[in-house]
Amino acid sequence: MTTATVETPAIFAFDNTYARQLEGFYQAIKPASVAQPRLLRLNHGLAEELGVGAIGELEDGELASLFTGNTLFPGADPIAQAYAGHQFGGFSPSLGDGRAHLLGEVKDRNGRRRDIALKGSGRTQFSRSGDGKAAVGPMLREYLIGEAMHGLGIPTSRALAVAATGEPVYRERLLPGAVLTRVASSHLRIGTFQYFAARGEHAKVRQLADYAIERHDPDLLSHPDRYLEWLRAVARRQAKLVAQWMNVGFIHGVMNTDNMSLSGETIDYGPCAFMEAYDPKTVFSSIDEGGRYAYGNQPLAAQWNFARFAEAVLPLIDEEDPDRAVGPASEIVEQFEQHYQRDWLDGMRSKLGLDQPKEDDVELVNDWLQLLHSESIDFTLGFRALAEAAGGKRERLERLFGEKSNIEPWLARWQAQISSSPLAAEQRAQSMSRVNPVYIARNHLVEAALSAASERDDLEPFERLLQALANPFEERKEFADLVEPAPAEVTACYQTFCGT
Repeated sequence: MTTATVETPAIFAFDNTYARQLEGFYQAIKPASVAQPRLLRLNHGLAEELGVGAIGELEDGELASLFTGNTLFPGADPIAQAYAGHQFGGFSPSLGDGRAHLLGEVKDRNGRRRDIALKGSGRTQFSRSGDGKAAVGPMLREYLIGEAMHGLGIPTSRALAVAATGEPVYRERLLPGAVLTRVASSHLRIGTFQYFAARGEHAKVRQLADYAIERHDPDLLSHPDRYLEWLRAVARRQAKLVAQWMNVGFIHGVMNTDNMSLSGETIDYGPCAFMEAYDPKTVFSSIDEGGRYAYGNQPLAAQWNFARFAEAVLPLIDEEDPDRAVGPASEIVEQFEQHYQRDWLDGMRSKLGLDQPKEDDVELVNDWLQLLHSESIDFTLGFRALAEAAGGKRERLERLFGEKSNIEPWLARWQAQISSSPLAAEQRAQSMSRVNPVYIARNHLVEAALSAASERDDLEPFERLLQALANPFEERKEFADLVEPAPAEVTACYQTFCGT
């Protein structure tokens, strides 16, 4: 079955620079049509941001047809992008969009260029043994976690819509199928560059790099060392992103190089999850058997991935002798850790209310994290309780740690550290509460919401959780049941899956 071309109102003003400027970097292919398209969720807020608020005026049937790929958006030029990737350390030279179609690019209300893509929209030449489809649960998970990250202020791809296909998908058992419409600053990945570098096609690597610079770092176009400076800019973005993950206890779960975006956005939500009891070794992904992408390993994994990117673009930095580029590129790779540590510490200072930076702040932060670990304290609630304690309300903190904990000596050091600040206690508490969420996408809540949607076609738990996560820093009585973590025995055996 192939997608029909039907007369439809022009909703997006597509530009399609990737398809137009990078011929040979993709397969031109239309999404597969589906049996019974049905709209499950439309992100009205994102639609407004994209300048297409009128999309909500279309009938649900029209929207479902568009958001499953049954009907092409006017002006769309669907393609499947080519890329490679290191997957858990092993290099796969040909991956690509095996179940996704980039429809094109649009400019949002702020003039930012954004990709519009379908996921779960059918087979391509990159599908290998895959069926090109997706299930309702994983697509709603991507929607939910993307919006949770957006609410937390972390750069992320977002879902514009999820539509059911009316067709079953087999993933060890039959599941209802769905297609997700994803919006991202771009889908340029480390693996996109690896694909052509591994083939020795350096002219294409240069062509791709020039496109990426024009799109994400246009101020570098006239720089005499633009490729080296671009490498530095990518390092800063990716290091900052991972620091933001770490500051909220987020675990991506599958940090392969094909899942690392050059724009510095979180992309490709698969076996992702939020840590509850603090433990750097926390792993939820069922395929990460060795813990390569455990919570505490994410900064090192990101730096390793970035080093693979640097290798791919070495010939651009010094075309006459790429070996001469190794030194300056290696320096940038080594600086990745410094960028990360700076951004991570800045975030932790804000979370702990340390508004007067001191040299021993990092020791205070690490000792706090060690307390959370040794006492098995929930990462999110521990920080939130400390924010309340800064304003004189210690009830939640005392409830978390109990009477026999070792927190008092640390609290005395913390109080001494913040005593030199001009901030009043209530101001500090408010400042900390603005960066320490009370709501995260807790795993048991996510699973309950996805199960209800997938098994009973009940989206109410999903909608309720989504509403809480849209404003994660403001505690509300109606969401009191969404605050607490799952019982320890539930968390101990919890696993997430890719959904492929």
